Amino acid sequence: MKIIVPMAGIGSRLRPHTLTVPKPLTVIAGKPIVQRLVEDISSVIDEKIDEIAFIIGPAKKGFPAETEQNLLTIAKELGAKGAVYVQEEALGTAHALYCAKDSLSGPCVVAYADTLFKANFTLDANADGAIWVKKVEDPSAFGVVKLEDGFITDFIEKPKEFVSDLAIIGIYYFKDGDKVREEIQYLIDNDLRENNEYQLTNVLETLKQDGAKFIPGTVDAWMDCGKKDPTVDTNKQVLDFEQEAGNNLVSEDVILENSKIIQPCYIGKNVVLKDSKIGPHVSIGDNGIVLNSIISNSLIQTNVAISNANLNKAMIGHHAKYNGRYTSVSIGDYTELI
Repeated sequence: MKIIVPMAGIGSRLRPHTLTVPKPLTVIAGKPIVQRLVEDISSVIDEKIDEIAFIIGPAKKGFPAETEQNLLTIAKELGAKGAVYVQEEALGTAHALYCAKDSLSGPCVVAYADTLFKANFTLDANADGAIWVKKVEDPSAFGVVKLEDGFITDFIEKPKEFVSDLAIIGIYYFKDGDKVREEIQYLIDNDLRENNEYQLTNVLETLKQDGAKFIPGTVDAWMDCGKKDPTVDTNKQVLDFEQEAGNNLVSEDVILENSKIIQPCYIGKNVVLKDSKIGPHVSIGDNGIVLNSIISNSLIQTNVAISNANLNKAMIGHHAKYNGRYTSVSIGDYTELI
């Protein structure tokens, strides 16, 4: 079994946090989004993951040189071979997969790295394919599927009238990756585009017409990491899941001086908390210092220095310095002080 992760988008909606770190490598409760994604997929597939292939954007679009090595390390930690491909030009969801055509073979899961999920099912690897879906209140904003006798009969992109409330969350299983590759090749060879892009939905429709039967993979939780507020909320949900699983995410070497941690929280290594109240639902990365502050429901990365703060629903990047009593500031593009 292979996992293929297209992640070439620059994450402009999550700026300034994605100016130096690709969105899928943004850390949520101590782990990059893409690592949590492939771990979640592994948990619902009762087969060994042999390879994880990542499709990233070029360096000129903000992907640092160390991105490839970070991704290969994630694959290695899951006991899988890693492969990294570059999508030089954004030409659609099917085109992204085409960039990883050397890995697109045999049974595989395709997961676009914008989302996390929690599910309580085991995928039937004997099915022709599966599409992960979640019931939503406003299906007009999503691609949706229609079901009949437990199989998917139609794919509808952003329906104006109600046809289904099962939204496609961007994770797919294909029993025959070779067939998917051939259909994408046909699109590209014949320049069959929609809105100037090669779309995976066209491939799905062709496979269905050729007799492939797709089943739904229904998830219990679908967590978005596209913008700041949803990402902070995803951090909250992940911390809740970790607490429910009985996992303590507070490092043993945290230094507490007249401070309190209200669980659930993630506190990284070598963190100093002085005269502060942290939590609930706070993640703080390694080597942080927090003084005289109250912080709740916030996502804070590594090597930060925070003082005199009262923060809620905050997202603070690596190496940031924040003083709640600031009078002189130095802030960059896309920074928000609200």
